[in-house]
Amino acid sequence: MSAIITPQPPVLPAQLGRRVGLRDTLRQTATMAYRALLRLRRTPEQWADVLVMPFLFTFMFAYLFGGAIAGSVGDYLPALLPAIVVQGVVQASLVTGTQLREDMDTGVFDRFRSLPMARIAPLGGALLTDTIRYAAITGLTIFVGVIIGWRPGGGWGLLAAALLAIVTAWAVSWCWALLGVTARTAGTVQGIGMLVLMPLTFVSNAFVPVDTLPAWLQTVAAWNPLSHLITAFRELANEGVWGADAWWTLLGAAVIVALFAPLTVRAYMRKA
Repeated sequence: MSAIITPQPPVLPAQLGRRVGLRDTLRQTATMAYRALLRLRRTPEQWADVLVMPFLFTFMFAYLFGGAIAGSVGDYLPALLPAIVVQGVVQASLVTGTQLREDMDTGVFDRFRSLPMARIAPLGGALLTDTIRYAAITGLTIFVGVIIGWRPGGGWGLLAAALLAIVTAWAVSWCWALLGVTARTAGTVQGIGMLVLMPLTFVSNAFVPVDTLPAWLQTVAAWNPLSHLITAFRELANEGVWGADAWWTLLGAAVIVALFAPLTVRAYMRKA
């Protein structure tokens, strides 16, 4: 007499992800963040841009353009350093997309997708770890600025400005994460990202006063989201003032996360 075994239908990864509660989601995201942190420690070459960029851009812009734009290097620093911080963290956020694409190409995310794990955990963990990169760029840039003569007068406003820049960069990284999931290669992510970031950075109030631009370009710079972040950083770091630009920056970051986080997770589950 033989037993009859009725085969059970396989449980799809998507079904497994839906059963994960909030507490487990947070725990799994923290585990994925720790994995990404170990990867950073084992591949120190990933820190090259973090260590070099603050020194390179700060010295280059300060000593090449300080006299021409503000009359002296010292007078240019209060406007320049916030711009260098914002440029650094926003460009560093692009690394999220390229590394995500590289991870998916190796097949490791296929394994994550097959586990009873929250859908957002691998993505959220990677993005959470990247905030360490943003914090390092912010801190090093401020340190270099102080060395060459910048004296921020905003007190605790400087800390608020740094946190605002880090939070905004984390929000922007969701855009690159979506691109990393949908693009075919990491090179594509890098190329498209630079095509977007270069004009977005320079067509703003980052390095020159907006009123020196042509009239039509002044309008573009005024509506540029990075102009709001740079202005907010300047007000907080130099004066300790939390103004309207800071609120607009937070609102923009929230909208980006609300739009791109679910799109990225959906694309990841479809393609991983």
